[in-house]
Amino acid sequence: MTATQPTSDPRTVALRAFTARRPTMIAALACLVSFTGFWIAQRAAHVSMIDLMVYRAEGWTVRTGRDLYTMVATEANLPTTYPPFAAMLFAPLTWLGVPAMRTLATAANLGLLLVVVHLSLRLVGRPQRVPRAATTFAVAAVAVWCEPVWTTLRYGQINLLLAVLVLWDLTRRAGHRWAGVGIGVAAGIKLTPALFAAFLALVGAAQGWRRLRTGRGVWNPSLRRAAVAVAAFAATVSVAAVALPRDSHNFWTRMVFEASRVGHTEETANQSVRGVLARALHTPDPSASWLVTAAVIGVLGLAVAVAAALAGDRLPSGAAWAACACAVTALLVSPVSWSHHWVWCVPMVLLLASEALRRRDPLWRIGAALTGLLFCSFLLWAVPHTPGRRFELHQNAGEMLLSAVYPLAGLAFLAVAGTQAVRALRTPRDHPRAVIPAQSRGRRSDQAYADR
Repeated sequence: MTATQPTSDPRTVALRAFTARRPTMIAALACLVSFTGFWIAQRAAHVSMIDLMVYRAEGWTVRTGRDLYTMVATEANLPTTYPPFAAMLFAPLTWLGVPAMRTLATAANLGLLLVVVHLSLRLVGRPQRVPRAATTFAVAAVAVWCEPVWTTLRYGQINLLLAVLVLWDLTRRAGHRWAGVGIGVAAGIKLTPALFAAFLALVGAAQGWRRLRTGRGVWNPSLRRAAVAVAAFAATVSVAAVALPRDSHNFWTRMVFEASRVGHTEETANQSVRGVLARALHTPDPSASWLVTAAVIGVLGLAVAVAAALAGDRLPSGAAWAACACAVTALLVSPVSWSHHWVWCVPMVLLLASEALRRRDPLWRIGAALTGLLFCSFLLWAVPHTPGRRFELHQNAGEMLLSAVYPLAGLAFLAVAGTQAVRALRTPRDHPRAVIPAQSRGRRSDQAYADR
């Protein structure tokens, strides 16, 4: 007696067929539902968008010709911390009423999230079997709920804009005339992205040395991109110096060295190495230990990023490993890296997920999933952190661990990236393990590029 084969439900078959034919439309609808739910949740939480209000106050100060670095805004008396060029860009915010400004800023940030996801997928060379637009919508629908993105929109921050500027640069073809401008402008708005220019200069120097040894010219696309970034940054400084000479002088001679203006170092929200050390040592100023630790991590992190870039076609998604390693290094060594600065978790998790798909290894899948869950977990806020009470100076070991989740994840990522880069550099170019870059793979199967 033979078993009867189950008959598929016609409605299920029709739904699968429709999904296969319209993946982008379905993903877009899911993204719209997620974004709408996010918008409602933020309004229900009565988010303050306090940083956006500070930006507006900076723009008003520029328009009225007052002293930018003596200004304080909102009930929290928050000062200006960015270079004067940023305040010039914030001036148009004063043209809108506060409700309209908040609505427009939220919509703009949601749009920027889509661009961040799109550029991150481009950087890692995914997807290969479905439309990129469909994957972009699907990923953004989930990413909007991760803590760094949520908090970015909660405060009305500019982190997604800075990430877009950098990612746009790093996904341009070699020799693109504008490649580097995004990094330079991002550094002119906020200094931290300047580390990407240093990274490009180091890669270019190494590539130039290689070219010199083979009898070719030293100049190469990485050096050109670094030079364009420096020129763009210099342009932002010059424009601000002409328009706001007093504020420019104050910033570059005094304010740039006053990290304490940003906030208390030991705050839970500070997910940099300096914040971790302040909480671990129970001191608001871990200057000596931080300088040494930041220098070591900075050197090692840049070395990892450069090695990943130099590995070239021997390291799948080498450009993505390099970019994320540089971003993580910048976040770790910065005096203050608020949790919302870690929006670079989006390309980082996408890279790990891409590797998990390529390798078909359960450990990689677990690692990618855990990293994604960590950034969506809001774990760091499980410790006492009432503003002004400075509970963080008296944390126990468990609380220290919870309030260091992002730096620990960043250090783990650098360790994995370094391992992959070193392994790739040790692989001869003509070895069977060497693979072609993700951008050249077209739509061939992932298995064809699995480790052999």
